[in-house]
Amino acid sequence: MLNVGSLNEGFVLDHIQAGKAMSIYKYLNLDKLDCQVAIIKNARSNKLGKKDIIKIEAPIDILNLDILGFIDDQITVNIIKDGEIVSKKTLTLPDKVVNVIKCKNPRCITSIEQGLDQVFLLADREKKIYRCQYCEEKAGRLNSRL
Repeated sequence: MLNVGSLNEGFVLDHIQAGKAMSIYKYLNLDKLDCQVAIIKNARSNKLGKKDIIKIEAPIDILNLDILGFIDDQITVNIIKDGEIVSKKTLTLPDKVVNVIKCKNPRCITSIEQGLDQVFLLADREKKIYRCQYCEEKAGRLNSRL
């Protein structure tokens, strides 16, 4: 059995779909942080069969919950203080995501104006569809493409 040490202060991303932890690591820019990160892939899970887990020893405010909710709103965020889980955050689909996905429409203003933010608004919560703020190009969530 693998044993990864407990955190004194930080957060744990739990119930990540198996095999998706490295993509989440990249999208959250965890490689740019100067903190300890542990990635556990294919851990046993009663709920999912297999899951990934990411443990991060850093304050929760470094985590962009909107991006995480956009990627997969089923992930559980456990906040750790003094070695104990003090709270759990449930994620929701954000109404707006900025610079997470890129508009694929070659005629979109974001293709011409390189410094313009890529802004997508939630158009259909049930189907989890986002649309470009500028040209209405449709985009799905990252989870299906990670």
